[in-house]
Amino acid sequence: MLDIRWIRDNPEALDAALKKRGAEPESAALIKLDEERRAHIARVQEAQTRRNAASKEIGAAMGAGETEKAEVLKAEVGDLKAFLAAAEDVERELDAKLRDALARIPNVPLDDVPVGADEEANVELRQFGEKRQFNFQPKEHFELGEALGQMDFEVAAKMSGARFTLLNGGLARLERALGQFMLDLHTQEHGYAEVSPPLLVRDDALFGTAQLPKFAEDQFHTDDGYWLIPTAEVPLTNIVREAIIDHDYLPRRYTALTPCFRSEAGSAGRDTRGYLRQHQFYKVEMVSVTDAESSLDELERMTKCAETVLERLGLHFRTMVLSTGDMGFGARKTHDIEVWLPGQGAYREISSCSVCGDFQARRMNARYRVEGEKQTRFVHTLNGSGVAMGRALIAVMETYQQEDGSIAVPDALKPYMGGIDVIAA
Repeated sequence: MLDIRWIRDNPEALDAALKKRGAEPESAALIKLDEERRAHIARVQEAQTRRNAASKEIGAAMGAGETEKAEVLKAEVGDLKAFLAAAEDVERELDAKLRDALARIPNVPLDDVPVGADEEANVELRQFGEKRQFNFQPKEHFELGEALGQMDFEVAAKMSGARFTLLNGGLARLERALGQFMLDLHTQEHGYAEVSPPLLVRDDALFGTAQLPKFAEDQFHTDDGYWLIPTAEVPLTNIVREAIIDHDYLPRRYTALTPCFRSEAGSAGRDTRGYLRQHQFYKVEMVSVTDAESSLDELERMTKCAETVLERLGLHFRTMVLSTGDMGFGARKTHDIEVWLPGQGAYREISSCSVCGDFQARRMNARYRVEGEKQTRFVHTLNGSGVAMGRALIAVMETYQQEDGSIAVPDALKPYMGGIDVIAA
């Protein structure tokens, strides 16, 4: 959430930022709501001052025997009390209107983010490795998985419908191995603390990380008021909700391996075949909580942590800076890592690392205190996939496939595979 004081002082900057994102100007409407709220608060303060003064005047009038004047003042005080009683509800309503309007405004991109309408304006930063060359026609993951009898879409559809998959045998173990490998890497080498968080959260948690209210249709909701997490970013970031952290304890870094649940409401007709876009999938998430000065360096660090996963797996990838029109609602800058899928002959996003500044912290009221300073400051938050396990599974299957349809296990995963070097039918 943006600071309304900053918007009042920089309306042109907000509208310019929204234009970069392909959105309409909002500063005038937001400032109008804020002015209504501030004008009401001023009237309340005036009424409180007048009520207190009139109450004193009643005593003076009664002491002077001015009964008629005292009665007039009593009537005035009664009117003021009635106004003030009603004013509390009005103030709550005005606060809620402004807060809801601010909650629907995306974050302001950093100045070095490429401007563009969509992914066509993304800029490549670097590549790792080379595309594997095959002496046979490489297959897509679902062809491999079905031929192995270890990736079943029909059985999953009978249970749950479209966009669900049942893995079994070697592929189920390979996916589990990927998750364990990533967690070990991030906790043992990258300094993240492992967390096992709730998978069901309340409205406030999703509001804090900016999935609500704007993206409610993308989430799964239970009948008793809970939401299934779309990513572990939600519970991990909310660890610092409504907290004041000593500056010396920053940065804080968390990682978790969780199921994730997404309705894919805006993805009708996209990636309907295979394991690429599912309602339920596993992901290793990274979240960092920093001070204002170090958050951009932390973005580079987090991106490197995600890249290391793919480097150790021997997968070819490229790292992109997303354009203003392609990055997420809460981000100020985003690095996407796109892995090469030989079967598809295309790069696909496997990790997205974003710096959000204090955008989420304002929604969560998450702050830190510098020693010797009376005022607190809002923390900066970052999140990144470290990485999406389903897509990593696809990349490993397609990259390490062999001509007979079997899949060689990458060296980095062999310690987690119980002696299995090749996954075969």
